[in-house]
Amino acid sequence: MTGLSRRGFIGLVAGVGAAAGVGVPLLSGMAGNASTATLLSSELPLPRPFTVPLTLPPVLRPTRSDASGDHYEITQRAASVEIIPGTRTTIWGYNGIFPGPTIESTSGRPAIVHHTNALPVPVVVHLHGGHTPEDSDGYPTDLILPANGIDPTMAGMPGMTTDPLARITTGERTYTFPLAQRGATLWYHDHRMAFTGASVWRGLAGFHIVRDAQENALPLPRGARELPLLIADRAFGADGSLRYPSKDPSLRMPGVDDPYSSGVLGDVILVNGRPWPVANVDRARYRLRLLNASNARSYQLTLDPPPPGGGGFTQIGSDGGLLAAPITHDAIEMAPAERFDVIVDFGRYAPGTEVVLANGSGSGSTAVVMKFRVGSNTEDASRIPDTLSTVTALDPAHATVTRDFHFGYAGDKSGWYINGQPYSPTNIAATPKLGTTEVWRLVSDFAHPIHLHLVHFQVLSRGLGGPGAYDHGWKDVVALRPAEEARIIAKFDDYPGRFVFHCHNLEHEDMAMMGNFRVV
Repeated sequence: MTGLSRRGFIGLVAGVGAAAGVGVPLLSGMAGNASTATLLSSELPLPRPFTVPLTLPPVLRPTRSDASGDHYEITQRAASVEIIPGTRTTIWGYNGIFPGPTIESTSGRPAIVHHTNALPVPVVVHLHGGHTPEDSDGYPTDLILPANGIDPTMAGMPGMTTDPLARITTGERTYTFPLAQRGATLWYHDHRMAFTGASVWRGLAGFHIVRDAQENALPLPRGARELPLLIADRAFGADGSLRYPSKDPSLRMPGVDDPYSSGVLGDVILVNGRPWPVANVDRARYRLRLLNASNARSYQLTLDPPPPGGGGFTQIGSDGGLLAAPITHDAIEMAPAERFDVIVDFGRYAPGTEVVLANGSGSGSTAVVMKFRVGSNTEDASRIPDTLSTVTALDPAHATVTRDFHFGYAGDKSGWYINGQPYSPTNIAATPKLGTTEVWRLVSDFAHPIHLHLVHFQVLSRGLGGPGAYDHGWKDVVALRPAEEARIIAKFDDYPGRFVFHCHNLEHEDMAMMGNFRVV
């Protein structure tokens, strides 16, 4: 790529908060996990819930498999699809669909994914939850430029600075994911600096499921009784377009209109790209791989009616794979980017029961997510073992350092910052040594779901107590509640280099709530 193009566009929005005009944060959602966000309403009549069938994203087949791993081809392109019945919507999709195709991999076998950028703007791909070397992790300035190069109108954009370490390609890029990690529900999404919120909102998200021998040996529901469910809220314009409050709809200039830089909420709940769908299920156990792919909305998922005796959700896994043992919940609280692997036993319901997956943190159209219609009696050979896997606890006594990070609104500085500083590619907030263990103490002002790249971690405490009800197992997102301190512990293994950690409220991330750590 030429020096002129690099100077004209590559990098980040150094003054991204000021460019966006951050408004006063508003609190939305449940009291226990309130989020800063503002509702963006749709402009077209919305369909009645539970009138369209649930669909599952197609599983992408490798173009070839050899000793190096499984090879895949994905083209990022615009497409016209039907989301609201009877209306066409233009999305940006992996292979032109939303969600993108699901990739299924085996632990320890690399996935080599070749992306072609047929969109009019740069893109970046991040495998969220992947234990990935820095050159394929999707650093926010490691752009894939459009195949036809940069639009000349992009040159000289205000606030742009050069990242001297950015890896830039034009038109295409190959990502290699070693997947030397446990089986888990991962997902891939756009991670372009200052535009992640808008790009994911337009459709750039999909599942990447990793399986391992330990999980495969368990008698869990599988096949048609394993449902990956990508939950995301959106808003629609009168013409059916995806409505998002970008200052520049072409996504060449960063920022969103006031007050949406505190977080964007939509009034339509989509599951796998379908509005409030309905699924027909057997009277049997089902495995639900739940993913909150919303920009800023948190969910409190419940079953209505609850099964006799309660405890409708049996959690078997979290962000980083299986728990040591199952945990029963009446509700699942999910912040943006969190995943919960749960079993629901529809055999506890009478045939013909209609069970709503409700959202206790929503209201009006966002108070429900989808519906299950329970069929007749059927055989079910699955069961939930008392022991699922081995989760070895990391010992804080072995940590080499404890680091403090405060996630907060910068007020008149107009941004969401970490330790009072906006993101810069050249500022390194932490330098863990390869193979060492660290404790990070995270403090919030409002609600912030904090995500670390490269590593999974364990939650040691919240405030003066231990881990919360949803903090068990290996995590890569910890949902900080307002005015809360949480301590996490992680071991920085295998891959040196520069990685980021950030808030996964995507508008906060785009407004500079992100930092670097360099494994040395």
